[in-house]
Amino acid sequence: MNNFNGKVAIVTGGASGIGFAIVERLLSVGAKVAVADLNSDKLKEMEETHKGNLIGCVTNVTKETDIEALVNKTVETFGGLDYAFNVAGASKPGAIVDQSEEDWDFTVDLCLKGVFLSVKHEARYMKEHGGGAIVNVSSLNAHVPMFYGAAYSSAKAGVEMLTKNAALELAQYNIRVNAILPGLVATPLTSGLTNIEAINEAYMERIPMKRAADPAEMAGPALFLVSDDASYVNGASLLVDGAWAVTGYPDLSKFM
Repeated sequence: MNNFNGKVAIVTGGASGIGFAIVERLLSVGAKVAVADLNSDKLKEMEETHKGNLIGCVTNVTKETDIEALVNKTVETFGGLDYAFNVAGASKPGAIVDQSEEDWDFTVDLCLKGVFLSVKHEARYMKEHGGGAIVNVSSLNAHVPMFYGAAYSSAKAGVEMLTKNAALELAQYNIRVNAILPGLVATPLTSGLTNIEAINEAYMERIPMKRAADPAEMAGPALFLVSDDASYVNGASLLVDGAWAVTGYPDLSKFM
């Protein structure tokens, strides 16, 4: 991995799960990091642990003013912005025929609109300052549907296409935009399913590697995509799923 000393990164959703793992990896290779999240207590804890190298920014990624403030604070504090990792996401599941409009909007706004607003303002700065690299976290579910996940799967498919469109538009400004598509990752968001033995077994039947990923196993691929080693990788979607995509999604309807 290239030396990230002196580089500056934004990570949305960086107080837990995949985002937190990316933050830790960035710090370990010498980068300075602005962490965007709604968990103010965790952000304060992270700032105390990494004084001078990390700032926490309470951010609702679905609000454009929050994203603008995030980018401005990052630049004011660290003097620039080289990389961005747009990780923030969550889902309110429901069957299509039953799901409320409010739950649909919550999921799509957070998972897709939040990435759009983030890319918009990250790229605005990068465009005027020599370029940069952006990684958006999509999902295996951009390709593979799941029961009760129409909103989430649709939003993550949108993130993948947004990534490709951004790569097309921004390449002329020396900005690369790629996506990682995680499979099952052991995070607080997935524990509600995988802690149930029968559901966990259903997942394992479909994952050839027979385990969930550790969040740290998403950080390496994400950092690779912004590194100089990936200097000609642009508009790509990198599946990081333990070969799950070559099988299929478990039928979770029997558990609901």
